Amino acid sequence: MTRYGLVCLQLVALSLLNAVAAPAFAQNYPGRSVRVVVPSAPSGGTDLIARLTAQKVSEYWGQPVIVDNVSGGATRIGTNAVAKSAPDGHTMLLTTVNFAYMPAIYPKLPYDPAHDFAPVIQLANTNSLLVLHPVVPAKSVAQLIALAKSKPGELRYGSGGTGSVGHLVGAMFQALAGVQLLHVPYKGTGPVTTALIGGEIHMQIANMSSLLPHVKSGRLHALAVTSTTRSKIMPELPTIAESGLPGYEYSGWYGLWVPAKTPATAVNKINEDFNRALSDAIVKERFAEVGIDPAGGTSEKFASYLANEFKKWNKVARDANIKMD
Repeated sequence: MTRYGLVCLQLVALSLLNAVAAPAFAQNYPGRSVRVVVPSAPSGGTDLIARLTAQKVSEYWGQPVIVDNVSGGATRIGTNAVAKSAPDGHTMLLTTVNFAYMPAIYPKLPYDPAHDFAPVIQLANTNSLLVLHPVVPAKSVAQLIALAKSKPGELRYGSGGTGSVGHLVGAMFQALAGVQLLHVPYKGTGPVTTALIGGEIHMQIANMSSLLPHVKSGRLHALAVTSTTRSKIMPELPTIAESGLPGYEYSGWYGLWVPAKTPATAVNKINEDFNRALSDAIVKERFAEVGIDPAGGTSEKFASYLANEFKKWNKVARDANIKMD
């Protein structure tokens, strides 16, 4: 069995163990303030999701739920801090799809995603867009693929850096389409969009909320959405899969973890009340304003979803030979 197959089995087993185990644990949990670590700088969807849901859960618990941005090391520093924290339910990790692809591109992580964490809940999903500079003569994904095949290595796609999610989703597009694109890494997704508007690169795949203003202004041309279903915000746009590249799917998701061996009573309580927060009318309204879809569900459901994500991103990284020091 491969390392990633083992990771997947361990994730599901750990989630099931948390669901059925009932170690002695204080019934007044949480008995003090709770820390939600976001392993990135305070900006974007991750921070919005963290602060909105934490505020609601704090109201339910009568205890402060503090969002703590611990950035650095491409999320490794904050993630490792949670891995090494006490498994008592008072420290959590809220992060994104990078949790699933980091083991594929970093051979020596300071933490083990299978052994050091217990998945609690998938909080939300966001849609992303495939956008082009208007000079690119493609009106569909099929036309873009044909153009790329006619000019191997000439079409440039940008990402927020080597090993970023933008790099991986572009690599996945190349692999499935059988085309050769030129990857151009930048320092963050904002500079990528600026470069695309300026004509330095030809295409980008990034969060819908950040790209939508430029699409509406006509500075960028939206070709398709990356999810398996069309977006409620732009239902006229096809998915990449239905527009010429069957099998392509990328959803920017956000999840919550606690250190492994956190008592099941705490895991269940956290899951229950974050699900409750996701159902709050104000939270749903704020999410909808920026194109975020609440997810929710059981920890077992999240563990199963993660198992598939580990497999997918491992294949993408392996096929594209994406490795980081």
